[in-house]
Amino acid sequence: MDTIETKRLLLREWLPRDLAPFTAINQDLEVMEYLFKPLTESETSAMIEKMQKHFEKYGFGLFACVVKETSELIGFVGLNTPTFTAHFTPCVEIGWRLASSAWGKGYATEAAHAVLKAAFEKYNLKEVVSFTVPMNQRSRRVMEKIGMTYNPKDDFCRPEIPLDSPLSYHVLYRITKEQFMQNSQE
Repeated sequence: MDTIETKRLLLREWLPRDLAPFTAINQDLEVMEYLFKPLTESETSAMIEKMQKHFEKYGFGLFACVVKETSELIGFVGLNTPTFTAHFTPCVEIGWRLASSAWGKGYATEAAHAVLKAAFEKYNLKEVVSFTVPMNQRSRRVMEKIGMTYNPKDDFCRPEIPLDSPLSYHVLYRITKEQFMQNSQE
């Protein structure tokens, strides 16, 4: 499996020792505020297994994100192929989930930029999307910092979430290979 390195971070395959710290991240109510629910250890283990299978199937996926200086697992950053149907699927999304202790340090932006570079240069993708609930300003800022654009016409409701849930309505951001390359030259 590939790894991606940035100045401060290593994006690598998932290891058995990642289960405990990733479970703690998935049980942090602040981290999970805009997601479905906190995850148990067994749900986190199943999630890691699913992420590993995604790498096997597509050659890319959601990497374990580690701070190089401390070797601390702080979450994931990477690419995923959503399984639900919407007006923009099939597609590849970029996503991240970092420990709240890692917020505000630029880690998500740093890692996401490196993942986009790989998406377009190594995996030769034409477009990458990202989405979240409108209230998730932290993630939306990361999407904007990495050059993604938002069009309200792309907003959608996640089909697997009940319409009366505050987590149903999502905003969609996009970036094409051409946009990324142009932004990288500026």
